[in-house]
Amino acid sequence: MSEKPITREEVLAFHVNGKVGVCLTKPLTTQRDLCLAYTPGVAQAVKTIATDPATAIDYTARSNLVAVVSDGTAILGLGDLGATASIPVMEGKAVLFKAFGDVDAWPVPLNHCRKDGGNQGKTEAEKVIAVTAAIAPMYGGINLEDIAAPACFEIEDTLDRMLDIPVFHDDQWGTAVITLAGVMNYAILSERELPELRVVINGAGAAGIRIADMCRTAGIKDLILCDSRGVVSTDRTDLNDHKRRHACKPGACTLADALRDAHVFIGVSVADCVKGADILSMADYPAVFAMSNPDPEISPAVVAEVMQERPYIMATGRSDYPNQINNVLGFPFIFRGALDVRATTINTEMKVAASRALAEMARKDVPDDVKKIYPDEQLAFGPAYIIPKPFDRRLFVEVSYAVAEAAVISGAAPNTTDLKAVRASLEARNVQRCCATHT
Repeated sequence: MSEKPITREEVLAFHVNGKVGVCLTKPLTTQRDLCLAYTPGVAQAVKTIATDPATAIDYTARSNLVAVVSDGTAILGLGDLGATASIPVMEGKAVLFKAFGDVDAWPVPLNHCRKDGGNQGKTEAEKVIAVTAAIAPMYGGINLEDIAAPACFEIEDTLDRMLDIPVFHDDQWGTAVITLAGVMNYAILSERELPELRVVINGAGAAGIRIADMCRTAGIKDLILCDSRGVVSTDRTDLNDHKRRHACKPGACTLADALRDAHVFIGVSVADCVKGADILSMADYPAVFAMSNPDPEISPAVVAEVMQERPYIMATGRSDYPNQINNVLGFPFIFRGALDVRATTINTEMKVAASRALAEMARKDVPDDVKKIYPDEQLAFGPAYIIPKPFDRRLFVEVSYAVAEAAVISGAAPNTTDLKAVRASLEARNVQRCCATHT
């Protein structure tokens, strides 16, 4: 936790003139450099790409450039504030892409993609799809961000089918990838197999639906999804297609009902919707993933008070508690791995591979340089450390490579890819990044 609160003035001063810019990748110091970069030399690159459009990835910045696309309809925990207001978040995302994954990213806020034709009302999925597809030639990947459900599902699915580059909606999948990593490690600590777990998810928006998808993919069968009206069950007539896929048989009606004898609670919903008595009703050695921000579904202090000396695992979405479920552990490395093997999509196999790599990293000894960043925490695998820290530089190699390998094995990337060379490149790049940080 910071020594003193961050003030509004400090934040605004930090954001003056934005957080991202352009860095040249080639020198421009001589007349010859100018001729190579622009006229007349650039014509050769233009004609080569015109003859074979696939070479654009070789002769432009496209191979390492991601568009961070948003219409501003679901900004963090702030809601629909519009595309212009989303820019600081999209710039922040670009900063994280570069700092953690060495991926160049650029904000692409989209106005006039609403059903009223202006900047009010619900997302017009077709407009976002059309504009994003139109700008895609410049980018090696598309990161969709802060687009409200249910339009976000259609937008991601359609663009993924249309384009030959990775498309990833982080609000759907980022939290799901990190959460599954935590659940995998909870299963190990509680000496249970994933198929044995009884999981309750509260929140059936973009994140909740995809967490449920990832859990089922990993082998979890007993899963109850809840929304603001209670348990998502087959006897309800108000369900959209995504909720219906996870509807359970009629039985439990409320979240409290569902939590009885559950092993894992996963919250991506609202503050204080879970009570201490609900935690006590769960199975022995429960896991509580209360990830609503800034205030969780149940306070870690309340859980500690009711559990006393009984074993449990607590995770939140906040950085001032152990086991933060932080999307920065996922998207920079998922895109790094996808871009390095020129994957055409980010499929389920790649997402699960990222989860496994993250889970495995938390079980390894933590380097001293990472421990120094977190002096108040005991960074050793156990109930207070089931998720690695973002500043562990080993993630750059291990998670990125796991994603790259899964892309090749699953057919999302060319099977002629030299994976040994990919790993060697990641390791060399990581050394360079570490050296740059310490100079």
